[in-house]
Amino acid sequence: MSNVAYSKDKKKKSSSEECTFCKQLDQDDDEKHYILKRTKLSVIMFNLYPYNSGHLMVLPLEHKGNLLDLTPETRQDLMESVNSSIKILKQELKPDGFNVGINLGEAGGGGMPSHLHIHVLPRWIGDTNFLPLIGETKPLSFDLAKMYKNLKKEFDKI
Repeated sequence: MSNVAYSKDKKKKSSSEECTFCKQLDQDDDEKHYILKRTKLSVIMFNLYPYNSGHLMVLPLEHKGNLLDLTPETRQDLMESVNSSIKILKQELKPDGFNVGINLGEAGGGGMPSHLHIHVLPRWIGDTNFLPLIGETKPLSFDLAKMYKNLKKEFDKI
């Protein structure tokens, strides 16, 4: 198969009607979906499949999969939301560092490539070990509902 044929045969991008994020954002139940903050152009929410405690995602309200498709105002809002997230997580969870990243496109590792999202992942020295490699599991010990309530108070202040 030629490269041209392959690129034309790729799966269609999912629409906002099919997007899990869009469905959650359209509902008026932020607590159910662990949405911590809505701004004019973005939202901050917990990752329901976290790598570490406090793993957040920042995403545009618009169903867009690429940074190039966002307005400069939306990109700025996303970055301010990332900065606010880091500030609050530092204050409340006291991590030793952070991973902040975007997986763009299916080949970039994006689990939801049609709706861009930025991961804000608190990290602690020694938070990785052999279990993810050998046991294909990572133990996380935190109560998501309790952490949501604690962090929500701080996000409500901004």
